Amino acid sequence: MVRLSHADVVQLLVQLGVMLIAGRVFAEVARLFKQPAVIGEIIAGVLLGPTVLGLLQPDWFAMLFPVPSGAGTVLSGLVQIAVVMLLFTAGLEVDLHIVWQQGRQAIFTSLLGLIIPFFIGFIFPYLFPAFFGIADPQARLVFALFMGTAMAISALPVIARILMDLNLFKSRMGLLVIASAMVDDLVGWMIFSVILGMIGKGSGMPVWHTALLTLAFAALMLTLGRGLLNRALPWANKKMAWPGGVLSISLALCFLGAAFTEYIGIHAIFGAFIIGIALGDSEHFSERAKEIVHQFINNIFAPLFFVSIGLRVNFIANFDGWLTLIILVIAFAGKIIGSGLGTRLGGFTWRESLAAAFGMNARGAMEIILGLIALENGLISERVFVSLVIMALITSITSGPLMKWMLKKGPV
Repeated sequence: MVRLSHADVVQLLVQLGVMLIAGRVFAEVARLFKQPAVIGEIIAGVLLGPTVLGLLQPDWFAMLFPVPSGAGTVLSGLVQIAVVMLLFTAGLEVDLHIVWQQGRQAIFTSLLGLIIPFFIGFIFPYLFPAFFGIADPQARLVFALFMGTAMAISALPVIARILMDLNLFKSRMGLLVIASAMVDDLVGWMIFSVILGMIGKGSGMPVWHTALLTLAFAALMLTLGRGLLNRALPWANKKMAWPGGVLSISLALCFLGAAFTEYIGIHAIFGAFIIGIALGDSEHFSERAKEIVHQFINNIFAPLFFVSIGLRVNFIANFDGWLTLIILVIAFAGKIIGSGLGTRLGGFTWRESLAAAFGMNARGAMEIILGLIALENGLISERVFVSLVIMALITSITSGPLMKWMLKKGPV
């Protein structure tokens, strides 16, 4: 086993301490302005990274985050684990009972909210790949498929929080929006996983083989696997120390599911996401247990991931105003048209439909995770990544206020 040197250990501990403190401080500042903590954590990373610290004090930045280094390798591994855990917690938010309760309407609304943004996000990058900063001109189709997926996916945790803040979570419209976002995220991550297989970043299996195994894994875990977990959890709650037993088992299953999907050529996050859905849907996985998992991950591992975003890219050097503006227009137009039309066809007023569409438009952490994986796999350039991060932040910041403003205007 390779061991870190004494200097690497010290450096790693300093990195973790600085990142957690900066992330917490700026997360609290973001909360003062009633914004998601993720916004403050990314700003902390930008300040610590090449954009600000690397520009003002390059020696300090090189000393704190040297490349390459043993500490940097370990930190990269911790960030990868954080991403897997974040998708696991996102899966815990998915309640399949809500999807079934909403029935055909949820499927119809989610499909329109998925297909229209996907089409708009696909067609423009496909027709104008150079403008959208394609990293590999030979991968034009795959690049356009990724951009379509990026425009179609939503941020379920952000949407749920907005609906709770507006006291709409249990309303007819709120349940429909949540159910639609659940379906969008599930389908979107499956599409993205297949895209990664298409660019050869998987196990070397044929794409069709990988796709079949992905569908089989998802179907098995959400049916038979979900049933087995539902039967095993009461035993774990009774025989093991609480909450340590449930916490250990849930994270172990998360890592095993992630390892399996990584092995078959799909990114590890998809396995963690599916395991999260299967576990979170069980009536024996209590809300208190979910809260403990959320607190553990969201206050330790999530800040490490989101602060690390700012460490990877120089946001000033790679900022493209026109590209960012176009991506924002495509993101807003796709979700508002698709989700708004789908909700309207469900019998809601136009104002309610637009409010729901603004809610579905929140991209949040999911978009950033999606973009980072694409960047690491050479699918997009740093310029596109910066634009996607800015789009995710702006849609998350504006989603709640726009939804509230639309509902205040009264029925139409």
